[in-house]
Amino acid sequence: MAGNIEGAGARRGNRWRLAVWGGAAALLSLPFVAMQFTGEVQWTLSDFVVFGLLLLIVCSLFELAMRLLATRGARIVAAIAIVLGFLWVWAELAVGVFTDWGS
Repeated sequence: MAGNIEGAGARRGNRWRLAVWGGAAALLSLPFVAMQFTGEVQWTLSDFVVFGLLLLIVCSLFELAMRLLATRGARIVAAIAIVLGFLWVWAELAVGVFTDWGS
């Protein structure tokens, strides 16, 4: 009986894991697809590498937080912090809102 409960939690975790990593792959492919249809998007190989590394770090931090934190509230706070950190770094690299990283 306890094995069934444990198995259900593992399956739920696998769905989240698939959603996170699949979402990262989809985000990474969006600029490539957009480049096929418009000249407005012009990414170089280095852009894809940097964005891929950023997504790898974010997804790894998310997985680590989900494994280490026991309560739902702590996981939600960690996920929000990770997403906000990702958005801040992405904006800085893109246009340099507060720094000149992207300039």
